[in-house]
Amino acid sequence: MFRRRTQEAPANPPQVVAKPGGKGRPTPKRRDAEKRRRQPITAPANRREAYRRMREKQAAERAKIREGMARGDERYLLKRDKGPVRRLARDYVDARRTVGSYLMYTMLVIVLLSLVPTVWARLLVLLAPPLLLAVVLVEGLWLSMRVKKLAAERFPDEDRRGVGLYAAMRAMQIRRLRIPAPQVNIGDKV
Repeated sequence: MFRRRTQEAPANPPQVVAKPGGKGRPTPKRRDAEKRRRQPITAPANRREAYRRMREKQAAERAKIREGMARGDERYLLKRDKGPVRRLARDYVDARRTVGSYLMYTMLVIVLLSLVPTVWARLLVLLAPPLLLAVVLVEGLWLSMRVKKLAAERFPDEDRRGVGLYAAMRAMQIRRLRIPAPQVNIGDKV
């Protein structure tokens, strides 16, 4: 009555057919999967060691981001630098020599000339800075208008707000210190 009945094995046992896209191997046992996942615990010995490791990790991450920004990789750029319109503005400015990029060098020369006790040097120190700033302002306005017009032609559906000021500010930076680094050479067609 409560005994187990022995069933006879069927003559043709059902074949296990792997479904298409299946993994094609048996599921590993839990203990085997856990063995493969195990890694030695390398917990810091004290709080100072933990901070040191955290700083090293953060420094490596910052270096990776800095390198990506210098390359112009879109993933690492700041929000102000992202997008095809900003890329066009960068390339447009980087393909030209601008007075603004030499402004810091000339201001340094003017400061050094202020130490010379001659009349012509004093006159140059008095008149050159406002004249240079006026030239840089006019150049910035001209660049701004050109970049806005070019961006409107090439990217009519993109957001173009602030691209003129972005181009003018980039034109005033020393070429070597620009971030992201220039991707075009001076004189290239943009």
